[in-house]
Amino acid sequence: MSISKTRQKLVDVARQLFAKNGIESTTMNDIAVASGRGRRTLYTYFKSKDDVYYAVIESELERLSDKMDEVAAKKISPQDKIIELIYTHLFMIKETVVRNGNLRAEFFRNIWMVEKVRKKFDEDEIQLFRKVYSDAKAEGEFDIDDVELVADITHYCIKGLEVPYIYGRLGHGLTEETSKPLVAKVVYGALGKRFPK
Repeated sequence: MSISKTRQKLVDVARQLFAKNGIESTTMNDIAVASGRGRRTLYTYFKSKDDVYYAVIESELERLSDKMDEVAAKKISPQDKIIELIYTHLFMIKETVVRNGNLRAEFFRNIWMVEKVRKKFDEDEIQLFRKVYSDAKAEGEFDIDDVELVADITHYCIKGLEVPYIYGRLGHGLTEETSKPLVAKVVYGALGKRFPK
């Protein structure tokens, strides 16, 4: 097994153990045993359980980033692309938290640790929004004075919606189908576009 595959297997096993038992109740030995690798192999890749936890968060953020890149590459209108990017971000964050069971409490309890690891993802997402906005502005699709500022605002607005979205407190009683036109109207207005009837 290659170095990267061995490391990824250790991360995947750790994620499953963290999700099932929580971080505090999972030991480095548990990870080594469950992965079928020895402690020596585990310590070759990770100095501590915190290092493993960072790697788990990075791996989860890579999944989100890959999905965002897929949406950005779609041949759809810039307006639809922005809406889909917003919903993809929120859906993937919620799916990640739900899928990780006991680990989700750690995401919220150790938010500073998550934020530290998340910094690169956040920068990449802002760049992705800048590209979509710049391309659409160049094509005359959006009336934006400051693309960088609008990309920053978009990113931080979405980030601020994560917890209410995860807990189902965003648009109480609204489904994704009923909320999308409302979100689109807000976004289109901010981008200098009329909402299509």
